[in-house]
Amino acid sequence: MVAIHHELNTLAGPGPSNWISQVRRRSSLLSSQIEEEGYNEEEMSYLKQGEDALQKAISILSEQDGWTTETVAVRAYIVGIKVKCFCISSAMKLRILTLLVPIPSLLQANGDKVLSKVLPDVGKVFKLEVMLEQHPDDLYKELVGNMEQMGEWNPNVKEVKILQKIGQDTMITHEVSAETPGNVVGPRDFVSVRCAKRRGSTCFLAGMSTQHPKMPEQRGVVRAENGPTCIVMKPCAEDPNKTKFTWLLSIDLKGWIPKTIINKVLAQTQVDFASHLRQRMANNVSVEMSPAW
Repeated sequence: MVAIHHELNTLAGPGPSNWISQVRRRSSLLSSQIEEEGYNEEEMSYLKQGEDALQKAISILSEQDGWTTETVAVRAYIVGIKVKCFCISSAMKLRILTLLVPIPSLLQANGDKVLSKVLPDVGKVFKLEVMLEQHPDDLYKELVGNMEQMGEWNPNVKEVKILQKIGQDTMITHEVSAETPGNVVGPRDFVSVRCAKRRGSTCFLAGMSTQHPKMPEQRGVVRAENGPTCIVMKPCAEDPNKTKFTWLLSIDLKGWIPKTIINKVLAQTQVDFASHLRQRMANNVSVEMSPAW
């Protein structure tokens, strides 16, 4: 996303931090609203954690200075040259065939990039910026409404399970990641509180690690921690049917893994996610357009 700070300000009108101030004001009013809706103490805690994750993530994304480029994704294009050749058919006739002979593919940047920054009390955070062909509503439906299906299309994820829903915006999830190629990083699991919000035409999915009685630590699986994390989906100014997609990622994988490996794994995970999401959305369109027999 070219200027997330400017875009967030646009949602709230003039003023450098109006949107963030509104988030904070909503958080300060959260307790009384929760009590009126009859949530218990545990549910209140989860709701506040979700709001805190959103607020912290927005604050990080609002600061444009200090980001460095980790990865710029490229896309391979298969090219070839046409070659004419002659052959004799079974009827003893001379035929001319035109063949496409492939040559080494060309690589071209596709606009996807991963940036990073080191923050006090948080550590290293990563930010994926991509442009997607779909409208934010369609992406929101896939990532939030179909969250438990993520393991079907993202090979980096084994399973996502919703443990508990609280109101319309908050849920507790358990995610299990797949091991990386060569098992450089083994499987990890996460228990997270997620907060899904809409502000005008922009959609947010924020989260952070939490604990839940239904999912204690599992034997043989490293319990990693994440947060604050946040996905921001906003219509592109040039084409509102496309989406400016930003993913803030902050993860502690735990274990004895060199930082250089962790940095490469997390940056590549974000690039892979964008690629797999594009394919998923393209497949969804293909299914919708298939004729009903």
